[in-house]
Amino acid sequence: MDKSPDAFRTISEVADDLDLPQHVLRFWETRFPQIKPMKRGGGRRYYRPEDIDLLKGIRHLLYDHGYTIKGVQKLLKTNGNKFVMAVASGDVATMEALVAANQSHDDEPRLGDEDQVVGQAKVRPSRFFGFGGGDDEIPEISLGKGSINKEDRALLQETLFDLLECKRLLDQVR
Repeated sequence: MDKSPDAFRTISEVADDLDLPQHVLRFWETRFPQIKPMKRGGGRRYYRPEDIDLLKGIRHLLYDHGYTIKGVQKLLKTNGNKFVMAVASGDVATMEALVAANQSHDDEPRLGDEDQVVGQAKVRPSRFFGFGGGDDEIPEISLGKGSINKEDRALLQETLFDLLECKRLLDQVR
């Protein structure tokens, strides 16, 4: 017997529906505070239909569009849960209306922001392996006959971040 579309779902039902392991859903709860399944005795999770729609949107952005977790977090923060739900359902009119409404509040960039998609170069200072921390602290490095300027070094650093994120995702699959 099938459940009604408005019925609450267990984590195993949601995981099967989204074709994801249950531990990924639990992990997403730690990264996306917008995901709040109802918890009953013994910690058993029950997902509302809105929770499932949000999870579908997050899955679609992460797996189908190549967004990073940080990029999806930024989309949720700037455009809200309804926007991510609309992305999953393919409701372009709702997405455009929500983006237009949010852009009228401030001029911050939205969908298509350069640092939301894996693989696009992002230049930002960092403290990885003791390097970086500010643009003034990035010296030019000399490697034999050639040298690496600040911009190239920042791009290499960002590529390293992206590769480490890929490794982390591959390790999760194994």
